[in-house]
Amino acid sequence: MTTPAPATSIEPRPYDHPDVQQLVEGLQELYVEIYGGRDDSPIDRSEFELPRGTFAVAYEAGEPVALGAWRLLPDGRAELKRMYVRPDRRGHGLSRLVLHWLERSAAHAGVTEMVIETNVAHDTAIRLYESAGYGPIAAYGHYADDEGTVSLGRSLDGAPTHGAGLAEAAGPSDGARPTD
Repeated sequence: MTTPAPATSIEPRPYDHPDVQQLVEGLQELYVEIYGGRDDSPIDRSEFELPRGTFAVAYEAGEPVALGAWRLLPDGRAELKRMYVRPDRRGHGLSRLVLHWLERSAAHAGVTEMVIETNVAHDTAIRLYESAGYGPIAAYGHYADDEGTVSLGRSLDGAPTHGAGLAEAAGPSDGARPTD
């Protein structure tokens, strides 16, 4: 396995930041390839402002190369959104690096459970989340009734949730470390 280049940095960014928008557009193009259309789940930019959520952009040599976000759900869990790595930078551990950063950010905001809604057609994403300790949870969210939806979650204290409810505890945020 490889690790990100030492020059990789991750920065929080607002939803309307040009680098976020550039990477979100790349992600939407990927959705068209995988699912046959763009993601139509509702996004309210205020949901991605700390302490309710944030976008994170990974940079290499000043270039935006990967993206991810989390937002607080009404039940207190954090939901991962918009995980994406540019095609030319895949296979270098960037998705895991961004995921770890997002988990630490959410934990620092007091969230103790992270969830993600993906699709059976995106097996690479499912493998990433499972390898990071995510397990099956009850369907939730915009695509809960879609038979292809896969809902996964994990406790941010490291234990898989596998359908469990929330715990309430905070953890420090000290940035990301490559683990891929």
